Amino acid sequence: MTPDVLYLDNHLLVVAKPAGMLSQADDTGDLDVVTWAKDFLRREFDKPGNVFAGLVHRLDRPVGGAMVIARTSKAASRLAEQFRQRTPEKRYLAMVEGRLDGSGRETDWLLKTRDPKRGTRVKRVRQGTDGAKRAVMTWTSRSVLGTRSLVEVGLETGRAHQIRVQLSGLGHPIVGDLRYGAEAPLGDGRGIALHATHLTIEHPTKRDRRTFTSAPPRVWGGAFDPAIREIVRPSQSR
Repeated sequence: MTPDVLYLDNHLLVVAKPAGMLSQADDTGDLDVVTWAKDFLRREFDKPGNVFAGLVHRLDRPVGGAMVIARTSKAASRLAEQFRQRTPEKRYLAMVEGRLDGSGRETDWLLKTRDPKRGTRVKRVRQGTDGAKRAVMTWTSRSVLGTRSLVEVGLETGRAHQIRVQLSGLGHPIVGDLRYGAEAPLGDGRGIALHATHLTIEHPTKRDRRTFTSAPPRVWGGAFDPAIREIVRPSQSR
């Protein structure tokens, strides 16, 4: 389980993170994207010693998709500022349980808690609840087949587990997301059917806007492949 390289230059490494892989190291000791990136760059450019790989944003462990790593401290600083200012555009595809038609814009107030045994959990609460943060997402149904729907999601805010909680709140949990109401695991249970398909950023040195894309994995099954091909075009190559 290793990332695919979508783009590489002197300042950026853009990868497709596989679902189930950590974005950064934790106490499990499992392989993470940053550690993998350092090893990849060391081998790719035959560099001895430490190699810089700066984490500027994250994807939840069970979520796959496009993710950018900074190769220099200058790039890391400029990219981190973009994410603080929320100027990057992030789009996702989710396969959800049930028949979901149409489109919408959802606003909720989310409260994050941390349990030593169960990990991070997020719930929808009333506006004004102490510690709650406003969460806004847009969604459009792209295809409905049987008892599952393919939904394209855009984020106006970036809260922990936001898409997972808000889609579940609509009565349509993400396939495989047992934490937020799904009926059964997806594949081997390490991932859920949520994928970051589009990431648009300003290049940290050339200053032009660039979009990188990543298609969902085959474990989603082939039923939605025609719709996915219409939505996700090939990314810039390495």
